[in-house]
Amino acid sequence: MLTPGMAKKVTIHLNEDTSSRSDYLSGAILSLLLREGVAGATLVRPEAGFGFHHRMHSQEGGIDTAQHMPLRIEFVDAAPNVERLLPSLMELVTDGLIEAHDTVVLKMAVGTAR
Repeated sequence: MLTPGMAKKVTIHLNEDTSSRSDYLSGAILSLLLREGVAGATLVRPEAGFGFHHRMHSQEGGIDTAQHMPLRIEFVDAAPNVERLLPSLMELVTDGLIEAHDTVVLKMAVGTAR
């Protein structure tokens, strides 16, 4: 379990339609993080964005309307767990960007499920 204190936040930027060997890349990444016991992960679907090719992707219009939409997967975990996972993530992400930042977990609360 993640505890208050120093941790790492990892953000992976990719496109919705990027594939891996057996699945969409986002699904493969989330499966890896779940299998490896990461404290939690979130997939975020921005409304628009562009990458290093500088081609706008948005659902409302732009060069690649509703195609190649950007995604972000974010997770926070203890630094040793992140360091252990980075080689697998680096191998998996063949088209995208991985960034990591030091962060501080102030509170980790687990409520009861309804």
